[in-house]
Amino acid sequence: MSALELLGVSETIAAVATAAGEASIAVIRVSGADAVRCVDRVFRGGRALCSMKSHTVSYGHIVTLSEAAVLDEVLVTVMRGPRTYTTEDVVEISTHGGMNTVQSVLGEVLRTGVRLATPGEFTKRAFLGGRIDLAQAEGIMELIQAQTESARVAALSQVEGGLTLRVRTMRQDLLELMAHLEVTMDYPEHDEEEATTLLVSSRVGQLVEDLRALIRYARDGRILREGLRTVIVGRPNVGKSSLLNQLARADRAIVTDVPGTTRDVLEETLQIAGVALRLADTAGLRETQDPVERIGVARSRQAMGAAELLLIVIDGSRALEDEDLDLLTSTQDVRRVVLVNKSDLPGAVDIDDVQRLVGESPVILYSAVNDTGLPDLEAAVVRLAFSEGHPRDLTFLANARHLSLFEEARDVLERVVGAAASRVTIDLLAADVREAWVLLGEVIGETPRDDLLDQIFRQFCLGK
Repeated sequence: MSALELLGVSETIAAVATAAGEASIAVIRVSGADAVRCVDRVFRGGRALCSMKSHTVSYGHIVTLSEAAVLDEVLVTVMRGPRTYTTEDVVEISTHGGMNTVQSVLGEVLRTGVRLATPGEFTKRAFLGGRIDLAQAEGIMELIQAQTESARVAALSQVEGGLTLRVRTMRQDLLELMAHLEVTMDYPEHDEEEATTLLVSSRVGQLVEDLRALIRYARDGRILREGLRTVIVGRPNVGKSSLLNQLARADRAIVTDVPGTTRDVLEETLQIAGVALRLADTAGLRETQDPVERIGVARSRQAMGAAELLLIVIDGSRALEDEDLDLLTSTQDVRRVVLVNKSDLPGAVDIDDVQRLVGESPVILYSAVNDTGLPDLEAAVVRLAFSEGHPRDLTFLANARHLSLFEEARDVLERVVGAAASRVTIDLLAADVREAWVLLGEVIGETPRDDLLDQIFRQFCLGK
């Protein structure tokens, strides 16, 4: 009996594993103890699927149960558990990709007694069958959704166990410490209190540092995963829309000499040096009586409030105006890059004055006419996006669940360090160490809750 059957998972399931819409081929995945037998009922080829060796392909046709009609010419791959994605027997039917054909073939498979899979159910079975852990399962979803090369590399590392290894190492350290504390409680006459306190402080202190590093990286990973909410702001006619068009490499925004051309927030997703930016161009910030433009300015300020990075554009050919000064002084607590545009024209702005005004924020000479300044902008974006430059240790792509658990475990272990220094009793230290061990177990699914599993796997696409 398989691990899944021991857990009460017995139904055979099926779903289309490829994207919706017309294509040259589509793949229907069937998984479960009866997968081979059920598909065999509607397959007609050179030999029965039940007689095929594992991981082999057979050519033939899918027919109706009554054999009254041929539905499609197909290739059928038979893979027997546990060496499959789900650890169960899996059959994959490669059909022609017309929507009607795919639905007809899937419908006939379902009529053999197979149930339509729910979103993420194949991957959930891979987790329940012990082939992957929860962090690896989430990595599969991240790999599917990766928008940049960096995100793809990080997600693949997570699928291959990069995050799992780090978490298991920390949990093993906690387990060894728990064992020491348990022995100390059982045989207090052999305990040297000062030695135990030093051991707890040293080992837990190192784990706290490891968790802090993971948290920093988790936040960087979220940017790789979701992109950085970036807003271009400035007065009217300073070159905001030209910057958007250059970064997007397309004429996304209307560019004219008339101030106030942009009256709404234009959004574009693009990459700068491997960093995904969810970029928004906004209406120019100024006082205006035009009711439509006033709505655009209000939306600009709303977008600024939600931004993680501001690209502030000023006109270097004109002296700073009140709107420029107000924008530069009111955004001191936000990550920002200041671009002094129109550097191809005679300058009227003192760059040193601007730098003194904005402190550590990068100030870049830029020209939308001759494309100068873009390499400097790319370098500044990477530097500001990540805590320590572009991540090289691409172990995983964090999600909110990981980050929350890491932060909880860090807080618990910081409490342990403080308690050890205060000579708190061993049993209380052991309880906190165990709590941190459990929290880290939730990251990889070693202490899972059913409601958590359902919530995670519902986010997957149907067929995965």
